[in-house]
Formats: sequence, structure tokens, C-alpha cells
Amino acid sequence: MKKILLLTTFAFVSLIITAQKYELRSPDGKLKADVEIKEGISAILTKEGKSAVAMQNISIETVKEAKQGSDYKVQKAIRKTVNETVTPEIREKAAVLTNTYNELEIKFKAGNGITFRLFNEGLAYRLSTSSKDSLIVYRENLSINLDESDSVRFQASKSFNSSYETPYEHRIISGIEKDELCHLPLLVEKQNGLFVLITEADLYNYPGLWLKGTGKAEFSGTNPPYPKKLNYTGSVYGHGQIAETENFIAKVNGTRIYPWRIFAVADDEIQLTDNNMVYLLATPNALKDVSWIKPGVVMFDWWAKNNIYGVDFKAGINTETAKYFIDYCAEMGFRYFLFDDGWCAKEDLLHEVDGLDMAEVTAYAKTKGVDVMLWVIWHALENQWDEAFDLFEKWGIKGIKMDFMNRDDQKMVEFFEAVAKKAAEKKMVVNYHGAYKPCGLRRKYPNVLTREGLIEFEYNGWTSEANPVHHNLLPYIRAFTGPMDYIPATMRNSTKDNFRPVGDYPMGIGTRAHAIALFVILNSPMTMLPDAPSDYKREQECTNFIAKIPVEWDETKLLQGKIEKYTVMARRSGTDWFVGAITNYDSRTIELKTDFLKPGKYKLEAIQDGINAGTRAEDYKKVVMEFSAGETMKLNLASGGGWVARIVPVNQ
Repeated sequence: MKKILLLTTFAFVSLIITAQKYELRSPDGKLKADVEIKEGISAILTKEGKSAVAMQNISIETVKEAKQGSDYKVQKAIRKTVNETVTPEIREKAAVLTNTYNELEIKFKAGNGITFRLFNEGLAYRLSTSSKDSLIVYRENLSINLDESDSVRFQASKSFNSSYETPYEHRIISGIEKDELCHLPLLVEKQNGLFVLITEADLYNYPGLWLKGTGKAEFSGTNPPYPKKLNYTGSVYGHGQIAETENFIAKVNGTRIYPWRIFAVADDEIQLTDNNMVYLLATPNALKDVSWIKPGVVMFDWWAKNNIYGVDFKAGINTETAKYFIDYCAEMGFRYFLFDDGWCAKEDLLHEVDGLDMAEVTAYAKTKGVDVMLWVIWHALENQWDEAFDLFEKWGIKGIKMDFMNRDDQKMVEFFEAVAKKAAEKKMVVNYHGAYKPCGLRRKYPNVLTREGLIEFEYNGWTSEANPVHHNLLPYIRAFTGPMDYIPATMRNSTKDNFRPVGDYPMGIGTRAHAIALFVILNSPMTMLPDAPSDYKREQECTNFIAKIPVEWDETKLLQGKIEKYTVMARRSGTDWFVGAITNYDSRTIELKTDFLKPGKYKLEAIQDGINAGTRAEDYKKVVMEFSAGETMKLNLASGGGWVARIVPVNQ
């Protein structure tokens, strides 16, 4: 790691009579944060004179009735500059990240404090407290002021009990009703051309941050209350949800730092997708050994187990079906096979269903070089904690997919970390479903490879919400926070007009080339394939192409993109480049400049929309050609269409 650190301290010994004002600039000088301390903390963020966002009433209340101004007598302010490189243990976007910022830390006489970090890409702040005794946090205050003409893309929720899987809405800021809940990340599209993405990082032992509408050009921050009583009636999937809450949000150690609040600023979609603030602001790796952590492709059996054909055994949740999946994983080089919901009674993780011998399956998988994962419902894992993890270890399980948490109050946030830590002790990777957005846990525990927190492919079993418009929102909003388990590359493809929700055998909306391109565009170090081996065998040419796509990347570039409309993403692994292009329901021609490549000759292998893909979505054409770096290619995308290519240098 290369690091440059400059440190300056200013002491203030007089009482605050008038406001203390501080100016903080980004390393490139384009962003400016004007911080004011008076009877509270506020900050105004601008970019080259353009308004971005204003923050007011920044505070944490640890008594029921806080006295304004009593905690804001400045003791000292400390400035520093950091310029370093960070090497991620898991190369989800790039092999090396640049971490450059200017920091202002303000310490108050009362023992509390606030730290601002201004990157070229945005502003983050975090609060701190210093007390010998433990504290109860009654609320965290934050008012976010925008301009009347700004619009917002967000996911709404009726309560804090949320699967974080509602469609993105797009409204003028004042059109968000008073007390309407919005969970993060939230994207502001300003009339002056700037984007501002709001989220958080380094969330530990504390509830997640949400925003509430005010009916004005303003949001107020809010957090889920601390749980008092949980509900265990009705469907097992809903067990462990909040029935009653306390009148506070957290119980914390008196001396601690709180999560980072992030306000990323971008001129365009490229800057938005280049931003790595969530990862860079997270706690560094806590694991001594990460050599056992293996990203990879997963085949899983949720729908697929019932859609196998051309075999001489009864498909289902049984040993024979599992071995069939494992054989195909081994043949194609896919790392994992996952038993999804149904391999055990949902409340009992210690016994398989009849017809399934887990020890036999895992022993067989080991001979094939395939790792086995298990789906678990979270409260069953909590109730059978030691027994389940010990049994999984005995079986040789290499990963878990935990589901239906649907909360981000303090207790659930603590549980997420406990699972990551325990799984790491057992050398298991983790995929969270029914989960809140990524906040950097994957940096502290690199065995956390992916999570949900979005509408993904499964929704096409009962809605049409996982569609090409949605696909062109995800890279700019949800992907900002970290990897997402979308489940791309289905071989069942449909046009918008021909689509029908099919609960036990869903189809993807968009062309075949679009579906495969999602593998490149929506990155995840653990990427799941939704269909049965029978489907992928039937479409072996496409499957062979998919099998060449990595899940870790040395470099990522958004080549072109307009939110909600189209996306062209390039990712490099070693000397090989993969480029994915998708459009919404509008057919379009995209001119792809290949000047992102080093000079030289290259071979291209592509899957593109067939001439009839607009009416028959499965229609595709495979193209193989050579070209020189710098040439421009014309990509013709059908409605809901796509294009995906593997580009390798030609040896000279």
C-alpha cells in the first residue's frame, strides 16, 4: 500500500460565541464542503459552484430531550490528506482502488465529534461519542435539503420490515409524501445536471439509515427502532419480524464511531459507476487467511430441480438430482451447487428431507471439484447456531445463502456480522437474501460475496418487474453499494409482448443476448444461473460462452450509458476483455469505440441479437472476427436487446 499522510492540528480554547466555519475541498478542487458549527452541525456541498446537497441538524441524541448547542463547543479541528491505493481481497470491480481524500475531524469539549471526508467523488461524514458509560441512542438527526426541481429515484417501503425488493420510483422531490419511507441507496437527479447518490458505509452494531419524505424539497433521516418483541405466528418465512419496538434506536458502547453517511456527486453515469466510496469507507479485512475464499458461478435447484428432462431418474430434491447438477457443474467449470429452499424442514437445519443423503452428495461433489452450498432461513440458523454450523462443517458445506431477514435494525445488523464471522471460522462463503443494501461488510469479511436487496430474476415468476428498464437502473443505483445477486443468463427469453409470469419456470424479459450480457453488466463475485442443466445443455453454444466469463475483474469501465435507457459495460480479467451492452424496450444502434483497448490486433467472439430477436427473443447470432484496437463497431440491439463479447489479444 502506498500512502501519503499530512496532519495539521488547530486548537480552539475559547467558547463559541459566533459560528465556527470550515471549508473543505476535494483533492482535485472541484468539490467544496462548507461546514458550520453553531448550535448544531450543518454542511453545504457544491461542485464547481453548482448546488449538490445541504445537510442540517446533524446529531445523535442520547438523552430524551437534547439541549441544542450544549454539545458543540469546539475543542480542536484536525485536518489530514490521504492518497493511497487499496487492494481488495476479492476483485469485484478492480484489482486496485484509489483512495484519495481530504479530511476534517472536529472534536467537541463534550467528548463527541464529527469527521468529514471529501473525495473527488463525494462527501462522507461520521459522528463519534466518547463516554465511559454505555449509551442509549434515541434518534439520529439529519435533514437533507435539495432544490425544488430535483427528482429522485428510490425504493419506497410501507414499514421498516422490508425485503428491499420494491420497484424503483422516479418523482420530483416534493412529490415524496410526508413520512413516506425510502430505503437506501437513493439517487438524486438534479436539474443542474449533477447526480447525488445517498447511502451509508461501515454499518456495525447500529441500525440502518432510511430517509423520510417531508412533502418539500427535503428529506429527514430516520432509523428502525430497537426491537422489543418479535412475531413468530403465521408463515415461517415471516417469523422473527418486528411485533413491538422500544422508544430508542440503539444500545451502544459510550466510546465509538458511527456509520459513514455518504453523498456521492457525479457529473454523469460514468462517474457514478466508477465510485467506490462504500468499499473504501468500510473497515478493512479482519481475516488473517483469505486464500480459501473462492468466488465462482453457482447452479441452484430452486426452480431447476423440477425442470430437468432427458434423464432416467425422478427429478426433485434428492441425491440423484444433486449429482446430476454436480456433474454439469464439473463439466462446465462452475464452482458451486446450491441446495435452495426445500432441502430440509425450514425450522430444522439438522436433517435432510427423505431421499437426500447430504453426506453422500458432498463426498461426491468433492471428487468432482465442486463445492456445495445450503440455503437457510435466518431464524432457524439463529436457533440451531452451533449445531447447524458444526454439522455443515462435518458435511463439507462450503457456503450458505441466508434468507428472509427483511430487517436492518441494530439487532439484525449485528446478526449479519455474526453470520459472516462464524461462516469465516468454518471457511464458508455467504450470500444474503432478504437483505438490506451492502454497507461494506464484505470488506471486513471477504467471505461475504454477494447479496440481494433488489428485484431480481425470480420476480418474473409472478410479476414483470425484472425487465429491461429495471436492468438499466441497477448499474447506476443498487450496484453503487456493492455486488448484487440478480441471477442472470436465463435461456428462457421473451419479448415484452410475449412475456407471461410462470411461477415454477420463469422466463426473462429481453433477448438471449440481453440475458447473457447481464452476466457482465450486473457483476457479482458469486453469480447464480437460474435454469436447469437440461436447458443449458440444450443451448450449449451459449452456455460455453457463459462459462468463459469470470466473476472477478481487474478493471471496470462504463463505456456508455444513460440511466433507464441503455448500458455498455467493459470489464477486464488479465488480458481478456468482456463487454456487455443492453437496451430498454427501445431498439437502438450503439457505436462502440474500441479505443479502451491497448493498441494491437484482437479476436472477438460475440453473442448478438438475431435478425428476428424483436419478435422471437431467443434468436441470436454468434459472431467471431478480428479487428484492431480503435475501430468502431455498430451494435444493433432489438427491443429489450443486447450484445456481449469476449475480446482477447491476437498473439503476434
